[in-house]
Amino acid sequence: MAFIRKKQQEQQLQLYSKERFSLLLLNLEEYYFEQHRANHILHKGSHHERKIRGSLKICSKSVIFEPDSISQPIIKIPLRDCIKIGKHGENGANRHFTKAKSGGISLIFSQVYFIKEHNVVAPYKIERGKMEYVFELDVPGKVEDVVETLLQLHRASCLDKLGDQTAMITAILQSRLARTSFDKNRFQNISEKLHMECKAEMVTPLVTNPGHVCITDTNLYFQPLNGYPKPVVQITLQDVRRIYKRRHGLMPLGLEVFCTEDDLCSDIYLKFYEPQDRDDLYFYIATYLEHHVAEHTAESYMLQWQRGHLSNYQYLLHLNNLADRSCNDLSQYPVFPWIIHDYSSSELDLSNPGTFRDLSKPVGALNKERLERLLTRYQEMPEPKFMYGSHYSSPGYVLFYLVRIAPEYMLCLQNGRFDNADRMFNSIAETWKNCLDGATDFKELIPEFYGNDVSFLVNSLKLDLGKRQGGQMVDDVELPPWATSPEDFLQKSKDALESNYVSEHLHEWIDLIFGYKQKGSDAVGAHNGEESFEDLTEESKTLAWNNITKLQLHEHYKIHKEAVTGITVSRNGSSVFTTSQDSTLKMFSKESKMLQRSISFSNMALSSCLLLPGDATVITSSWDNNVYFYSIAFGRRQDTLMGHDDAVSKICWHDNRLYSASWDSTVKVWSGVPAEMPGTKRHHFDLLAELEHDVSVDTISLNAASTLLVSGTKEGTVNIWDLTTATLMHQIPCHSGIVCDTAFSPDSRHVLSTGADGCLNVIDVQTGMLISSMTSDEPQRCFVWDGNSVLSGSQSGELLVWDLLGAKVSERIQGHTGAVTCIWMNEQCSSIITGGEDRQIIFWKLQY
Repeated sequence: MAFIRKKQQEQQLQLYSKERFSLLLLNLEEYYFEQHRANHILHKGSHHERKIRGSLKICSKSVIFEPDSISQPIIKIPLRDCIKIGKHGENGANRHFTKAKSGGISLIFSQVYFIKEHNVVAPYKIERGKMEYVFELDVPGKVEDVVETLLQLHRASCLDKLGDQTAMITAILQSRLARTSFDKNRFQNISEKLHMECKAEMVTPLVTNPGHVCITDTNLYFQPLNGYPKPVVQITLQDVRRIYKRRHGLMPLGLEVFCTEDDLCSDIYLKFYEPQDRDDLYFYIATYLEHHVAEHTAESYMLQWQRGHLSNYQYLLHLNNLADRSCNDLSQYPVFPWIIHDYSSSELDLSNPGTFRDLSKPVGALNKERLERLLTRYQEMPEPKFMYGSHYSSPGYVLFYLVRIAPEYMLCLQNGRFDNADRMFNSIAETWKNCLDGATDFKELIPEFYGNDVSFLVNSLKLDLGKRQGGQMVDDVELPPWATSPEDFLQKSKDALESNYVSEHLHEWIDLIFGYKQKGSDAVGAHNGEESFEDLTEESKTLAWNNITKLQLHEHYKIHKEAVTGITVSRNGSSVFTTSQDSTLKMFSKESKMLQRSISFSNMALSSCLLLPGDATVITSSWDNNVYFYSIAFGRRQDTLMGHDDAVSKICWHDNRLYSASWDSTVKVWSGVPAEMPGTKRHHFDLLAELEHDVSVDTISLNAASTLLVSGTKEGTVNIWDLTTATLMHQIPCHSGIVCDTAFSPDSRHVLSTGADGCLNVIDVQTGMLISSMTSDEPQRCFVWDGNSVLSGSQSGELLVWDLLGAKVSERIQGHTGAVTCIWMNEQCSSIITGGEDRQIIFWKLQY
């Protein structure tokens, strides 16, 4: 199927290059620049000296040495872990300009990875400690240039700000592209007429490869800058059947070209640096196709399907493609439905409707009891409401199914590790049961389940995927009793997909995934509420964010003696509660514009505050290691939770659970049973979970369903936790210095973080991948966002409006005279209050 064919294409290209190396050995968003034939010198200068022959590859974030002998592991040295880089034998790594007789390059580093020893695909081995490796180039005259390049890339890897690292590497890449051009000697025919040439990157799952695109009157060419995996990729325009514009990394820069009619696997996927280059190339090929190929639309495919000219399988392939899904993009991989409900019988009866899954419902609504729990949570949830805390498709889900055929992709996605053995794709029935009963598992299937290739079900590569708790090794996927073999399983799955029952009901599932039941009132009615909102609230939010650049300062009040640290507001908007480093909790009336109460619990700073549902109790966190509960009605401290060994930095609350972050390197989850009568009884707390970190935790945030938590530490790491299992999903070291603030997007698919390094980073929740990074000239201390735009409070006191898609600041708004330290926005996004180091709270007004 799609991914398997793509992998076979890549394997054919690797056979061409005769290498074990692949771009999947690189980090995400890393480039492979050049290679040099070399020897790795072991025990240099001693009588035990020996040489290992191979290729030294220079990449934007690492140095990789691939030995010719497959018994030797590939060596990967991250540049950020290098201590010294220079010519071997020099006194100091920086003296690399003196002439040398040998071609020796010395790398002194603190960490190295060993990969594919004996050509076995397995988790990477890591060795730590100060080491020196020497590589001797075949061409000694290239040593100075290679050392200079490595020093330049090393400087980039050591920059404090991730955005600065990316900018410097991008500048190096663009400089290399500018110094080269497409080699016209690669034209298939000397009579070809050049139409256009530009810079671009060829996209394959998880990786991209920069080079030059060239189009003539008869051919489309791509020439990789590094010559990998072959000097030129060539496509004859006469063979092209379809071409589509794609969004890549949320930007209109992608172009996908197909030479087949009924396949999801394209022949080339290109990402351009400029939208105009993409559009020009698209126009040229589309104009060519107008004279040779009939255009296909969703309507034309639907008519063919209704008339029986397309199978259910073919129709789903085309719908996925038209919906911007591509096997080159694991975040938008083609999605197919679970069809069969019965994975326990010895015989599969396709004449029995009970054999099939209800195609009118999303996976999350198939189990009535689970649906009732989800509906209860949905009804109690503040806006934006959605039914499920995870999606039906993601890169992690795709590779969950395909790990046996694509293990290197899993290792690339998970930093050189396979998933836990008990969380692997072990059994069809077990996976289906988890999708029916699991609290956060709502995944659908992929096209491979209805194809002809069984390799994704069989551990033919004899991978060591780990041992399960019961002691059994992870091997082939366990099939249902009605399947006599993997081939039989796929054939019966295909028969089920093309059955009369599915043909009569498939349109119901299509409406959920591709059609009118994706959102709005129809989505809510179908329990597909992933993106559904109350109409008025949604209109208010859209209107507010469309006008966020017109924000104006309305009123300001200096009510504290030190920096404001937290803001929370009663549901009717009349009372504003604030905390401060001056150790006080203040209650301010928005109507009378008067300070109504000032409460102090200790002489230590308060760090954050929130209101419990019902607006009867305020909770505050303190640097004295405690969390305080204050009864508004009775005007006194109601309770104290002494739960940490150091300052409590941030608190969150949802559904009678308190989440507290602390400088003691933990986030704790407490069950908080509220008092029956506020002010008369104490709360009772049970510690449900403790999320351990390596260093102080400075900020936390929940997703809307409270199934996920994101934390930020003082050393710049963002951690994403699954609260249903209290396990760490991803650990992303994406800031240098303290993480100031973090928050999930409304749909829970992305996390935004800001840090003391001035970076704004967007992280994909499912993969843990850093998908975009922007930098400002000062820290952004706090923010709110809607998934596309960001309103942030800066160190200088300005409010900044960021356009994430355009990667730019849209507006700067003058506000505080010191750093903006906290920001509050109501559910409708129509009311905004900020607090600052200038001890003020500012009420902002939106101008429509």
